[in-house]
Amino acid sequence: MQRYVAQRLLLLIPVLLVISALVFSLMHLIPGDPAQVILGFENTDPVQLEAVRRDLGLDRPVYVQYGRWLSRVARGQFGTSVRTGRPIGTLLGEALPFTIELALYAVLLAMLIGIPVGTLAGTTRSRAADGAMQTLTLLGLSLPAFWVGAMFILLFSVHLRWFPVLSYPPLATDPLANLRGFFLPALTLAVPNAAAIARMVRASMVAVRGEEYVKAARAKGLSEVLVVRRHMLKNALIPVVTLIGIVTGYLLGGAIVVEQVFAIPGVGRMGLQAIVQRDYPVLQAVVLAVAGLFVLVNLVVDLIYVLLDPRIRYS
Repeated sequence: MQRYVAQRLLLLIPVLLVISALVFSLMHLIPGDPAQVILGFENTDPVQLEAVRRDLGLDRPVYVQYGRWLSRVARGQFGTSVRTGRPIGTLLGEALPFTIELALYAVLLAMLIGIPVGTLAGTTRSRAADGAMQTLTLLGLSLPAFWVGAMFILLFSVHLRWFPVLSYPPLATDPLANLRGFFLPALTLAVPNAAAIARMVRASMVAVRGEEYVKAARAKGLSEVLVVRRHMLKNALIPVVTLIGIVTGYLLGGAIVVEQVFAIPGVGRMGLQAIVQRDYPVLQAVVLAVAGLFVLVNLVVDLIYVLLDPRIRYS
């Protein structure tokens, strides 16, 4: 197991290098001059512009800029924001906890909703119940997140006053208030992902319910609950784990809309503001951090495969 994990960690190095090169290259293709942003667009003094570019290292060849940037990133130094002047590592440290908690909360809710619904849809003999569950999942996939979030705020926060609006106290300080504050944004993110998980679970359950080992389990006299839990669901979860890994990686970097709707100061909102303000160093750090988290999530998914299916070997 340790050797397998070490091999996978070593394989991450070239992947992260390619990602870093792409991130660094793409940021230089975006129109706009960071030196001009720092000085303000009303200041066009070429001497001052050249001085700022020299201070930022923008007058060096691109490969030199990449090497210096990669060296600093490897030491955890992402530089400073050209807009606020604050260290980017500090900005990431403030934003990442919000995004990670929101993503994990949303994935947990999506699993709690999607797996039972998909299991019921995949094991029921009632066409009406199966059709109703498929209609609900299709509805969940079709509704846009910004509309669902706005409706949740109007219904549960404004009219019913069950949940606070724009209140996100630290988890360590007040766990209950924290979970209440994050519930609506997490549920907004969970709705389409729960629908996708439910459809995947249903399809997997339908595929395995005719297998010989399922028939043998029933022939032994096991109850239907035990057959589903021990023999059908465990084998059906392998493709679902793949989907959950992709969903988790997406939520770590793609929750921009929900963070905007609920005014959560997470990484997605930080990246969006960096794009609008042409804050290249911040944008580079955000994309690199999200890509790194996505790669790590996929590593965890690979390890879970082995736990779910012993036929998958460490090789």
